[in-house]
Amino acid sequence: MTKQTFLHDKHVELGARMVDFAGWEMPVQYTSIIEEHKAVRNSVGIFDVSHMGEIIIRGEDSLPFLNKIVPQNIADLPTFKAIYCQLTNKNAGIIDDLIIYKLKENEYLIIANASRIDEDLNWMVRNKLGFNVDIINESHNYSLLAVQGPKACELLNHIGITSLPPFFSIKRDELFNINIWISRTGYTGEDGVEILVKNEFSEYLWDKLLELGKDFNIKPIGLGARDTLRLEAALHLYGNDLDENTTPIEAALSWSIPKDKKEEYNGKLVIENQLKNGINKKLIGFKMLDKSIARHGYDIYYDNNKIGIVTSGGFSPSRGDNIGLAYIKNLDNLSVGSTIQIMIRDKLHEAEIIKRPFVTKRNKVNN
Repeated sequence: MTKQTFLHDKHVELGARMVDFAGWEMPVQYTSIIEEHKAVRNSVGIFDVSHMGEIIIRGEDSLPFLNKIVPQNIADLPTFKAIYCQLTNKNAGIIDDLIIYKLKENEYLIIANASRIDEDLNWMVRNKLGFNVDIINESHNYSLLAVQGPKACELLNHIGITSLPPFFSIKRDELFNINIWISRTGYTGEDGVEILVKNEFSEYLWDKLLELGKDFNIKPIGLGARDTLRLEAALHLYGNDLDENTTPIEAALSWSIPKDKKEEYNGKLVIENQLKNGINKKLIGFKMLDKSIARHGYDIYYDNNKIGIVTSGGFSPSRGDNIGLAYIKNLDNLSVGSTIQIMIRDKLHEAEIIKRPFVTKRNKVNN
């Protein structure tokens, strides 16, 4: 049986087309994916992302526990700041990618992918032995709303959030007399926030944001545009671009891995070896050189040899062409500017390796 968020009926009332995503009945689009995509790039959109997981880690050993299960150094994380992490297995494969917020001393909030909540919790419990920590699944008690776009912060200021947290930070606040957590994070490449609120207040908050956001041209946004927005920003999607057989180094996430972390963590030896000696496969971005679209799972060829596979692909509404992410063999003669071929309906189509992200990100703000 598919689950429903507390905002399910609101989506139906708005005429959304509902689909099954990670076991949840979610809106894929309200009008058109391209229209919703452009609303977020040009003004502001609101997303229901309440299917995401919320896990609280608390207790006197919460810091060493987290330092064991992720490659990032949680000791460097100040209170109310966030860090992007990978939950790695013993072979450095990615069980999930997470955002971890430090709420206070010995208490952390983890945002997990909807499809991986059970796997994450199982792995955390398996790694708990010897640590005095509580692992609390709050996923079904909270709703998560994302307000994203160049007018997002202007809208939030207008409705009463006078002081927004800096990029990748979180703060406690009040909106319409409702207690919320508000974080300066998102999955679109645009500026904006994600608002964590108790379920019983989510419908009221959703309605108020849509009502008061009319002057800012706010639109409700479905999972279809969420996917095209994150792809343009070259943000990974778990199950497509990340999995338990891919390491953070192979996934082009070495920027997030500290080179001097002394603590042992799952997969550390593999990651250190890859940083030192290199990798056999690498993540690339590409654009199609014709009008064809390369989808997840399509094979990639170079010089008549299969060298990789497409992990994400589709039309870019901002660019007007077809783009994608893929893993290929780490060959020295393949880099930005190189031409590869992708098998689409039993025919090879040419594509060019290009730099990621595919559009300029506008989310790293200083205020």
